[in-house]
Amino acid sequence: MEILMFFAIGVLFAVGTYFILCRSLLKVIIGIMLISHGAHMLLLTMAGLRQGAPPLVDISGSEATDPLPQAMILTAIVISFGITAFLVVLAYRTYKVNKTEDLDKLRGSEDE
Repeated sequence: MEILMFFAIGVLFAVGTYFILCRSLLKVIIGIMLISHGAHMLLLTMAGLRQGAPPLVDISGSEATDPLPQAMILTAIVISFGITAFLVVLAYRTYKVNKTEDLDKLRGSEDE
């Protein structure tokens, strides 16, 4: 199961990196989203995947799943959602002002 998760994480990072290197502003935002989702999955997978184990069993902690990585990932999801919303609004405002989303055209001219 973990090998499949690592493969999916690698695909998310690869596609996210490809999108970040594109010229479209919207694709850059999608690339940032994909890389953040890959990081969330990586944190969850590195914490250990246990099926059928409750978060807390008893004081000894045998056969228990650690709830701390899940709480960290939930916080990271909320933060990445806020960053994504800010980037979408920023891209929309940039498109309205400059009438383009091409990053090469947004670079400006040499005399500026």
